Amino acid sequence: MATRSLSWTESFSRATMFLTLLSGAIVALALVAQATSFRGPFQTFALLLLPLVIIVGWTTFARLTEVNNEDAYWVNGMNRLRKAYVELEPELEPFFVTGTTDDAEGMRRTYAAHGGGIGLHILITVPATVAFVDSALFGVLIAIIANWWMGMDVAQGGPILGGIAFLVGIGIHMGFGYRGAMQYERRRAISTPAHFTSREEQAVHRQG
Repeated sequence: MATRSLSWTESFSRATMFLTLLSGAIVALALVAQATSFRGPFQTFALLLLPLVIIVGWTTFARLTEVNNEDAYWVNGMNRLRKAYVELEPELEPFFVTGTTDDAEGMRRTYAAHGGGIGLHILITVPATVAFVDSALFGVLIAIIANWWMGMDVAQGGPILGGIAFLVGIGIHMGFGYRGAMQYERRRAISTPAHFTSREEQAVHRQG
């Protein structure tokens, strides 16, 4: 529990630092825009500032993804400990409100992700929030580049390119997160004891 607490503290600290930097960048852009009336110097300043914020956002997302995988590792460990208790004293199982198996059902019970399940739960996590914000910044950057380099205005499709860039950013973040989750799942599967089964298999085993 202490390790999980440290992991969550780091997650919130990293996310807070990113959002603080983002807030400062927005204020700076607003001041420059007011002083330059959104002319050339504003675009130059935005092209220098936004990539920095996007990079910090990406590194924040990457670390948050690692922390989430680490948290899942500790959750699996606690599930295995509860499973050991249940094997020693089966009558204790009804008193556990969290998972006692090393599978998706056990993870859902421990995370209390009822209703929509883990899939919906992932969309409302801190890494997902950072991914959406970072992808939106990437879209804004592409729209500014289109306006500055190609001379596109609102009517000529700059925002359309920005929207496409936003979707691309979401895809990149999701791909990175999925790849990390699959790597963790492969490691978990290798380290899972052969006797560590799902709840349904446990019930069949007891009945047999």
